[in-house]
Amino acid sequence: MIEIKDIRKVYFIGIGGIGMSALARYFNFHGKEVSGYDKTETPLTKQLVNEGIPVHYEDNLQLAPKDAQLIVYTPAVPKNHTELLYYQQNNYPLMKRSEVLGAITRSSFNICVAGTHGKTTITTMVAHILRHSEYGCNAFLGGIAVNYNSNYWSHERDVCVVEADEYDRSFLRLSPDVAVISAMDPDHLDIYGTTAAMEEAFIEFAGKIKPNGLLISKYGLPRGKELKAPNHYTYHLQNTQADIYAGNIQMQHGTYVFDVQVKDWRLTNVVLNMGGLHNIENVIAAIAIAHRLGIEDEKIKAAVEAFRGVRRRFEYVIKNREVTFVDDYAHHPEELRALITGARGLFGDMKCTVIFQPHLFTRTRDLAKEFAEVLDMADEVVLLPIYPARELPIEGVTSNTIQEKMTNQHVQIMTKELLLQWIKDKAGSRTNDNKGWLLITAGAGDIDTLVQPIKQIIEKK
Repeated sequence: MIEIKDIRKVYFIGIGGIGMSALARYFNFHGKEVSGYDKTETPLTKQLVNEGIPVHYEDNLQLAPKDAQLIVYTPAVPKNHTELLYYQQNNYPLMKRSEVLGAITRSSFNICVAGTHGKTTITTMVAHILRHSEYGCNAFLGGIAVNYNSNYWSHERDVCVVEADEYDRSFLRLSPDVAVISAMDPDHLDIYGTTAAMEEAFIEFAGKIKPNGLLISKYGLPRGKELKAPNHYTYHLQNTQADIYAGNIQMQHGTYVFDVQVKDWRLTNVVLNMGGLHNIENVIAAIAIAHRLGIEDEKIKAAVEAFRGVRRRFEYVIKNREVTFVDDYAHHPEELRALITGARGLFGDMKCTVIFQPHLFTRTRDLAKEFAEVLDMADEVVLLPIYPARELPIEGVTSNTIQEKMTNQHVQIMTKELLLQWIKDKAGSRTNDNKGWLLITAGAGDIDTLVQPIKQIIEKK
């Protein structure tokens, strides 16, 4: 067994991944020598370089350190990756990201947030409340917290807030004191094979909770009654059958004001400056955890009001009377449903255009019908080609697989280059439109690289 504390030099293969970069920051913070490889340069890898972590973008043995004492890799890296093969064949100590996270958190008090969607926002909300209230925590996030422009921070208090990823069964390496399960919708069927097998993994995750620990799960989950834990609360936006729910929800100038009921405790007039009713549901789970830890009511309320969100989670890029442009990581049908429903609820009079980049051939194949049904909620849709990530193409599976199942007649498939020209034409022709334009970009691939170019085009027009 590798002792993390004894390692001086760590090399990351796939360092630009959101979970991998948090670990790279952890080692760098603790004075280790850190470097890494990734396929492409991104704003996140540039930030790592600025923090003193060298990153290269070529699969090249000459650039890979031969004196590294630990190689951390992500399952998303192809098995024929030259550097990975070299380290495997030469018996270097190799660990997956999930194994390192499991080792780091083995002896700490852990708050682990799982779910096929919602987990990044809830994890970030919990970590933010603990940090803002000065309770303190170590945070390993699956997104960039806008308040701190980071996905990792450290504190002397031995409490870790961890995003528990179900991909590759990673979350089964964690030992939660408090766990959240936000959703168990079918996903990652390339890993699990069946929905039932994926649900079994969540049941197993609940079984990892330590004695006297707490599980907070979404009310009404499939097989929710099979989630066994020493203490178990359920939460729901407004269903009073749940142990935790919101009440008296009011919308004031794009801000939500509401009360939270947690068993026999009530917190009134909570202010959340973040769009989407699903984010009220997310934050009430985070509030319940903060209350469980003994954080004072007023400190919880102040932290929630100060929360500025997670990058690419209902993130406002432009917000005015003519155009509201929202960017989101949504890549599963239920995430898209929450995104479009939330945006239309806030800006219902505006014409809604959704630009969606499907992520993975397997997910598109398995959930094409569900994607089509949700995208039909928009007035018009632009589909980009599928972002393959770790996968090779599957014959007959393209963005057209979704389009042909849609009833909406205003659907087009475009390359990124065509899309930018289309935005230019569209923005220029909207001068006499009194309804306003609600533009949404969504997806987990590289669609985020289009956000600033689209913003610049719209602002020029």
